[in-house]
Amino acid sequence: MRWLSFTVLLVLLLSWLPILLLRWLDPPVTAFMLEQRILEGSVYHYQWKDWPALGSAAPLAVMAAEDQKFPDHHGFDVKAIQDAVADRLEGQSLRGASTITQQVAKNLFLWPGRNLLRKGMEAWFTVGIELIWPKRRILEVYLNIAEFGPGVYGVPEASRIYFAKQPSQLTDAQAALLAAVLPNPKQLHVDQPTAYVRERQRWITQQIARLRDYGWLQRLD
Repeated sequence: MRWLSFTVLLVLLLSWLPILLLRWLDPPVTAFMLEQRILEGSVYHYQWKDWPALGSAAPLAVMAAEDQKFPDHHGFDVKAIQDAVADRLEGQSLRGASTITQQVAKNLFLWPGRNLLRKGMEAWFTVGIELIWPKRRILEVYLNIAEFGPGVYGVPEASRIYFAKQPSQLTDAQAALLAAVLPNPKQLHVDQPTAYVRERQRWITQQIARLRDYGWLQRLD
């Protein structure tokens, strides 16, 4: 039993080896990109940009839209999870409570879905990412790998395709429009925004100004 326990622990720790390497190496591809290329047979657009080239609007926009507690939590938003469970028990539809770190873990290493196995693996990788990477690295990776439209991965490619700009040139409103589609980038469109997307864009733009005043980016250093 001791050897079995040691072997299981060793396997679990070795599963964090890619996290350790990606602390310094930029991911050439993600699990979601591979799924699109291999299973769907379609191409994807992806180009890495380092943190200084991403500007300030896009990081603030995705934090405003997806995870405003990002600088302070340790990978999980416990309050959001509790609220989601309570809503489910009351018969409402299951809503997401994933943090940016959880989404990085899912997009990099796993597959879409909400079954218990995948959620358990997501939690394990989330713990590893939070232990090994600084917050700014987590957000840098997320900005580069998040999907903003069918086959459009990362703020650099989304900025080029939708606005013909570098990410550092995005206005708050443009960054907010990108972030507005993140809950469902296959159904919500940057180039054909619905009234719902426009309303989300307006709200996110307001939140960007608030987070900037609070020095949210400086808290990542």
